[in-house]
Amino acid sequence: MFEFHLSRGTGALLLALGAGTAQADLLDDSHLNLGLRNFWVDRDFKQDNAPRSRTGSWSQGFDLQFQSGYTDGPVQFGLDVGGQLAYRLDGSQARSPDGVLPVQTDGTPVKDYSRANATAKIRYSKTELRIGEQRPNLPVASYDPTRQLLTTYQGALLESKELKDLTLTAGRFWSIAGRESSNTEELYLWGDSPKSSSDGLNFAGAAYNLTPKLTGTYFFGQLEDIYRQHYLGLAYKTPLGAGYALKTDVRYFNNKEEGRALSGRVDNRTYGAMFSLLKGGHTLGVGYQRMLGQDVFPTFNSYAPAPYLINWSALGFVKPGERSWQVRYDYDFAALGVPGLKWMARWMEGNDINLGVQSHETERTSILSYVVQQGPLKGVGASWMNIGVNTRDSTQYEENRLILTYTLAIW
Repeated sequence: MFEFHLSRGTGALLLALGAGTAQADLLDDSHLNLGLRNFWVDRDFKQDNAPRSRTGSWSQGFDLQFQSGYTDGPVQFGLDVGGQLAYRLDGSQARSPDGVLPVQTDGTPVKDYSRANATAKIRYSKTELRIGEQRPNLPVASYDPTRQLLTTYQGALLESKELKDLTLTAGRFWSIAGRESSNTEELYLWGDSPKSSSDGLNFAGAAYNLTPKLTGTYFFGQLEDIYRQHYLGLAYKTPLGAGYALKTDVRYFNNKEEGRALSGRVDNRTYGAMFSLLKGGHTLGVGYQRMLGQDVFPTFNSYAPAPYLINWSALGFVKPGERSWQVRYDYDFAALGVPGLKWMARWMEGNDINLGVQSHETERTSILSYVVQQGPLKGVGASWMNIGVNTRDSTQYEENRLILTYTLAIW
């Protein structure tokens, strides 16, 4: 059964939406898609005295989403609704928790779990307000597509592109639905308890294409009574001649406790840079990231991702004082006449972690993916991910994920 959560303020907007549909057909330009996701994961722990020698499961996911068109007139209304459902095909108490399926009180993974969603939208010119479920990709908050059900947020998001090359964003998120849950809960910091939850995340930001090759981004976020955050990013891509190009990504975060400081001190500043050399199907990248201050980089409950960190990964590399670097290689086999086939390999290492005892951690990742480009199986995707993690005196494991995907366009 789907559990339906109607966000605050959505009801009133739906009334306005209903009034605006008298002379307009919301089915015009609407779409109904069913996303299918078959997810297998196995994590093999190598360290002594591990709580579990292996964890993992096999599940089938469904993501049915209806996106409406808009009503007529200068101010236009629309409504998106849908639901996610995951069904366990294999898994047991002995191999839980695995970071994918929720776990019952006896430690057994649930047989299925689900969510329903609704998002009302208003558009005027090139400005749109969305109230309800959000799947953002922002420096201050990002959704998580790496497991079975998506990590999503509930709130209001305003985006405006009225001025050429400038995107303005503002909003407020008041709850989160984690990747291992059917329910929503208020936002708090990963590692804390719901007793330290915030009333909401307020944010605003701008991204501006300074030149065709240079983009600057600034965002401010305030997780009420927990922390405030500033983000600044610059991305530059320039041709070097002979088919080569260089892409440079520089990013900076400044995090500090605010208000009642429900999570205590938040003392973290982070900078990172990624340099990528491109030619044909090849991309070779080198990245460096540094954590400054006395505390870990703040992330949301449900281990919501922070992909705007240069070295974000399974480990995160977000511990106090940590210096981390990566070397990465990507290849797009379209250059060899096999479009849809891609491979990525990456090595990451972190040092100088200040947690009372200096520590060291490494992570290697390899991802091979393919999407069928034509024929009766067009759109079917397959991805294999291999991750190796080694944290000195703590955790050591090897993880494999196999994911099959397909999106059926019903109309």
